[in-house]
Amino acid sequence: MLPANSVTSSIEDKLFPQKYTLQIKGRLIHWEKPQIMGILNSTPDSFFDKSRVKAEKDIILKKAEEMIRQGASILDIGGYSSRPGASEVSVEEELNRVIQPIIWINKEFPEVLISIDSFRSRVAKDAIESGAHIVNDISGGELDKEMFETVAKLKIPYIMMHMRGNPATMQTKTNYSDILVEILNYFAEKLDVIRKFGIKDVIIDPGFGFAKNLDQNYFLLRNLDYLKALGLPILAGLSRKSMIYKTLDCDSSEALNGTTALNMVALLKGANILRVHDVKEANETLKLYKQLYP
Repeated sequence: MLPANSVTSSIEDKLFPQKYTLQIKGRLIHWEKPQIMGILNSTPDSFFDKSRVKAEKDIILKKAEEMIRQGASILDIGGYSSRPGASEVSVEEELNRVIQPIIWINKEFPEVLISIDSFRSRVAKDAIESGAHIVNDISGGELDKEMFETVAKLKIPYIMMHMRGNPATMQTKTNYSDILVEILNYFAEKLDVIRKFGIKDVIIDPGFGFAKNLDQNYFLLRNLDYLKALGLPILAGLSRKSMIYKTLDCDSSEALNGTTALNMVALLKGANILRVHDVKEANETLKLYKQLYP
C-alpha cells in the first residue's frame, strides 16, 4: 500500500494546476491558483449578445467594475468577432472599438490585467501601448506574420490558441488523425519559433470550437491535462459555446448551466485560466473547486 502522502501527491499532480509567474510591464505576477478572465466584447456581432458592449465610457466602466467585483483578475477586450460568418472588420474599426475602452479601464482599475483579443500585430501594439498587458491571439501568429516580432518587442505575455484556417474556414478543417498529438505538436513547433524571437511568457489555449467538431471538443476537454506536458499555463474558453448548447438542444442564452459544469471539468483537468462571459458563476465554480482541493 502506498503511503498516504504519496497518494495525496499523486492526486495533486493530476488535479492541481501548476504555479506560474508572469512578467508584465515590470510587475511579477504570481498565479498559484486558477484565474478568471472576463470577456468584454466591443462588437455588434459576437455570438453571445449579452457579451457585447458599446464603446461608451459609462457602459464600459460599469461592465468592467461588475466583472472585477465578481472575481475577474483579467479582462479580455475584443473588437473583432471570431464567430463563423462574422463580418470583416478593418484595422481602423477594430482600433476604434478597443483602444478607448482599454485606456478607460486601465485608468479606472489599474489593478486588473487587460488582454487584447486580436490576431493583428498593429492592434496588439497600439493596445499594449494604451494600457493592455497581454496579447490574446486566436491564430497563433498565422494570420499576421508580424505578430511574434511585435510581441517580442513589447515584452509582454502571449496567449497562443490552436486553430486551423481562419474564422470563416475553420469548421471545414476538422480532419485529424490524432487530435491530441497534432495539437501538442502544433504548440511545440510554435514554441520553438517564438522562443527564438525572445518571447518568454506564453499561455496556451487549445481552441475549443475552433476547427474542432462536437465530439473532438469533448475529447479534447476530457484529455486537457495531456497539454500539461508543455509546462505552460492553460486557458480554457468554453463559455456558452456551441459544443454546450448543441448538446443541450438550446441556444447560447441558455448555456450557462452547461458552461458551469464544463468549467469545473476544465479545472479538474488542469486549466489555469477560465475565459468566461459570466464571471460570478465562474467564480462560484472556482470557490467550490478550491474548497474541494484547498
